[in-house]
This record gives sequence, C-alpha cells and structure tokens, in this order.
Amino acid sequence: MTRILQRPVPQDIARRLQAAGQSPLLARLYAARGVEQPETLNYELARLLPPAGLKGIEAAAQLLADAIEAEARMLIVADYDCDGATACAVGIRALRAMGGRVDYLVPNRFEYGYGLTPAIVELAAGMQPEVLITVDNGIASIEGVAAARALGMTVVVTDHHLPGEALPDADVIVNPNQPGCSFASKHIAGVGVMFYVAMAVRAELRRRGWFANGRSEPKLAELLDLVALGTVADVVRLDANNRILVSQGLQRMRAGHMHAGLRALFAIAAREPSRASTFDMGFALGPRLNAAGRLTDMSLGIECLITDDFARAMNIAKELDELNRARRGIEEEMKDAALMRLEFSDLGDQAGIALYEDDWHQGVIGIVAGRIRERTHRPTIAFAPANNEEIKGSGRSIPALHMRDALDLISKREPDLILKFGGHAMAAGLSLRAADFKRFARVFNETVSSLLTPADLQRQIETDGALETAYMSLDTARQLDAAIWGQGFAAPVFDDVFEVENQRILKERHLKLRLRKGGASFDAIQFNCAESVPNRIRAAYKLSVNEYQGVASVQLMLEHFEAA
Repeated sequence: MTRILQRPVPQDIARRLQAAGQSPLLARLYAARGVEQPETLNYELARLLPPAGLKGIEAAAQLLADAIEAEARMLIVADYDCDGATACAVGIRALRAMGGRVDYLVPNRFEYGYGLTPAIVELAAGMQPEVLITVDNGIASIEGVAAARALGMTVVVTDHHLPGEALPDADVIVNPNQPGCSFASKHIAGVGVMFYVAMAVRAELRRRGWFANGRSEPKLAELLDLVALGTVADVVRLDANNRILVSQGLQRMRAGHMHAGLRALFAIAAREPSRASTFDMGFALGPRLNAAGRLTDMSLGIECLITDDFARAMNIAKELDELNRARRGIEEEMKDAALMRLEFSDLGDQAGIALYEDDWHQGVIGIVAGRIRERTHRPTIAFAPANNEEIKGSGRSIPALHMRDALDLISKREPDLILKFGGHAMAAGLSLRAADFKRFARVFNETVSSLLTPADLQRQIETDGALETAYMSLDTARQLDAAIWGQGFAAPVFDDVFEVENQRILKERHLKLRLRKGGASFDAIQFNCAESVPNRIRAAYKLSVNEYQGVASVQLMLEHFEAA
C-alpha cells in the first residue's frame, strides 16, 4: 500500500521568495522544502562555509604544505566508489598543481575490502610514501593507521563517514562528523572534504610566499565539476553548502569548462553537457564510474578523471560503459532471483529483509538491496560471498530507520555476530561469518521490528500537489531540470487525476501511457512496471524532457498510480 502525501507550503514564505525574484512555481517548491530566506538560494562560491570551521584542517594544511616544500612523496588511498574516485582526482590534481609529488592507490574491493587495512598499508609501503592521505575512508581504520605509522608514514585522514567509538591515531583527521568539529555541513561528501583541504593547503602555501617565485597558483574552482559529480553520486544530503558546490560544478559543465574525463563520460552517455543536471550526475555519469569499482577496481575511473588527453579519456569511458552494461546484466539476474524468493515468502510482519545467494556478486549487492527496498519498502541487506568463511553485505534503508545505528545496536546485543560494519543512515556495509547468516537475518528482523511501527513500513510518496496545466510544458520541465535537487532536497513530484487514453508495454517491462488532463494530452511512462491501468488514475509523477531523434517534448515520469 502506498500513501500519497502533499507537502505543506508555508504561503508567507512562498510569497517572500516570489517577491525576491523566484517564479511562482519555484517559490512554492522551495518553500515546501524548508527554504525560508532568499539568500539561501544564492549559490555563489563566496557563500561557501569557510574551511576554518573544519576541525584539523589547519594542521592538515600545514602538514601537506610542509610535504610539498620538502618534495616528500605523498600517496592518496582512495575508496572505490564515485565519491572516492572524484576525491582522489581532486587531491591528485590540486596537490600536483601546487608542486606536490603525489600518487594514488585504490585497493581492489574483492581482495582488500573497505578502508585503510593493514594489508593495504603493506601494499602502499611498496610505493615508499612519506605521507599517506586517505580520501572518503579512514575514520574507522584504527589498525590500518597504526600499521602505517609503525612504518614511519605520516597519516592524514580525510573522510565524512560516521566515526565509531574510537578514532584512529592519525597525525591529522579532517572529518566534519568527528567529535568536536563545529563545521555546519555535516553531510558534505568525501570529495567535498578533500576540496576543502586543497583550499586550506593553497591558503597556507600562499601565506608562506610559495607562489611568489614564479610558481603559478592553481585555480581550485576548476575542480568543481569533479566535486559536483562526487557529491551527487554519493547521495549525500544536499544542504545549502552542498547545493553551492553542486551548482558551481554544474555551471562549469554547462559552460563547457570541465575535465576531459567528464566530457568523455557525457559523450559516451549521450547526454548534453550544456544542459547538465543533477540527474546526469546521479544516473548517467556516476553509475559508469561506479561500475569500475563494482566489477574490477576504481583505478580505471580515477585515470579517466585525472587525464587531460581527451582521446585517452574517451577510450577509458568506453571501457567504463561496457563495465556498466555488464553490471546491469548481473544486477538484473540477482534482482530477479531476489524477487522470486520474495514472491514465495509472506512478508507479513517481517520488517527487515536479509538475502544471500552464494553466486551473487559482491560489487552489485548494494544496488540489489536498493531495488528490493524500493519494491517492499523494507530495510534490506543483500549478501554475497567474500571468501570461504565470510560474506559481505550491503544495506539500504527507509527514512524511518538509521541503518548504521541499527547495525550498531545489533553489534552491542550480539557482540560475536557482526565482524565489522560502517555507513550512514540510509546505507551501510558489513561482514559476517557465512555460517551466521540465518542468525543475522533473524536478529536483523527482530531489531528493525523493535525500532519501527507498522506505519513506518507503509510507503509514502511526498508530492507538491497538482501542477497547473499551463506549467506542464517543455519550458517548465527544462527550468526544473536546471535547478539543484537531490537527497534531502527532493526533486519535484506532482500528483493529479488523469484519463487514460491508451497504454502499452515497452520491452515487456515498461508501461507507456497517453494521459489526458482537461483539454491537454501528455505522454507518460513508468519504468519497470508491466501492470494494466484503469481508465482513470491518480498519478504521482515528475515532469521530464523526452528527446527522440532531435525532437524534445514534455513527458510525465510516473512514480506511482492508483485508481481514481
């Protein structure tokens, strides 16, 4: 059962935003999302929160500036997702532009797992770094940091994940979520943290007169296309500070000022950079980069982002596209297997779903968990084999349940059950002994059941109400596409009643419709839905632009429908 709920709109705030220059529609949408002051929608770079608010950033800047001046060897250890890849690319490009000797290492997830482990430190030691920098990982790497320091490395941890009860004994930690950090944007992505560190290093070198002797000072704003991509792809909450970073990056993309790798990814995804949107970041470019980390290792993606040779970037982008196609095929097989199992199960009062198959692929379990979560509106964890004795899981949650906190509660109640875990409110990863899966599935369901109510397990779609027919146009769709939307600042969804003029199924899995509202008709589509539709429906939908053979038209992308 799905409930359609309309977001309340504070009319006085909507009027204030409209008086400040927003269109009536955008004023209404922004007011419903908690925007109260017009200046919150000013996405100029000068409005970014200052770096000084990040605990440890001044010490990190001094340490890295010292390394640059001493020509010390620096090594970035990156995470294997899009956020980690873009954070690595920002670090490589920024530190090299400032004169640093820096290389990178991104571990293969299937051999080394997540984070800075002692095994990865041993691998890194072969590159003889004097300074080791983590990006998008490290806050939980207590043993790995200790191993690096025991080998004489200086360790700088840059991360955004939630810390555990203890922090690693690094020389410096920069993480807005560490205890004692007053930085207001707690939802900044790993790439955003690294961008801030780069700004602080540049400021420190500037203070030392480093750029006064013929050395050129890098324009770090040129890295904002990478920052925008990593921020959107990591599905972090788009608070005001993150929206500035994303907006500035999109502006650069639309103006054609982007790195070769991004231009290549736009080309291979057949997307138009001049109309770049957060949708492109999250559903076209991001998945292609992530495919490298899911199926092989992310070095391919990082190379795409750090090369300035467009021909090389295109060759890599083609490889990434092929990997993404392979990933989709694996995902479909795993999803079908999971859904088949669920069809023969009565969810009943089951609140948390845990699934495992011994032929599932580690790199795709997070996506499968997300698909099952969407279908069932239940917190879901999918597991795949890691080695002969262990399995790895990736979980996706619903708004009412903080996934990492739930795993933390399980680890306290059953200390011998989870080998390790980490993550966020909506997504988390963990490892178990294979023999403990059934026990975990039971405990996970019991724990989730104790934390949620039946109402929490009912899917809800928040909408912005009906959209006047005059706004159901190509101009409005393009205006909405150009705005900044994402996690915590949801893209507009409208709902209304339509007459169904005709319907058909595309490729045996997508529902294609022609809908009428008043005297106007509109094309509509709902993906991954092969149900027949009654003659009159209430639909929740997004306004989108459909381009086919060079012709653009407005299309309704259905999120949900029910008989009216």
